[in-house]
Amino acid sequence: MIVLGRIVAPYGLHGWVKVHPFGDGWEAWPGMARWWLADSAEGATWREVKLDDAKVHGLGLIAKFDGCVDRSAAEALEGLYIAAPRELLPKTAEGEYYWGDLVGLKVENLQGVSLGSVVELLETGANTVLVVGDGEGDLKRERLLPFVAQVVKQVDAVGGRIVVDWDRDW
Repeated sequence: MIVLGRIVAPYGLHGWVKVHPFGDGWEAWPGMARWWLADSAEGATWREVKLDDAKVHGLGLIAKFDGCVDRSAAEALEGLYIAAPRELLPKTAEGEYYWGDLVGLKVENLQGVSLGSVVELLETGANTVLVVGDGEGDLKRERLLPFVAQVVKQVDAVGGRIVVDWDRDW
């Protein structure tokens, strides 16, 4: 499953929800007849739901699921993650990636020094940010690296790594 976004709030009184998409290309989601929902993005048990309707609304997306008829039902969906099987998703263009393809990739700098692995991605408005985790317990460290061409020099999803122009001490 590729995690696509998260339900952030109910919308209105008739069972609609606001969706926070992870990344770009979400304008095509209303064409998908089914979505999958779970309370966790990792190791989750996904449940398939029929999409009654979805619409681009302002700068975001709203959706309505089969059986979700009122605000109370929509409130029960708040916080759930949205995903879909890879084979149902549109192909990405050269240099484009689904966030789910990047999570777990090893990150190393131009000198070949390991910085850790991608734990998650954040959308800041200005650009996407890689959250790179390294270490364990009290030594655990997270770096926030902007996912922009000046920093990310190579993404090798098949090889499982991302090369960045980033010093280990930054």
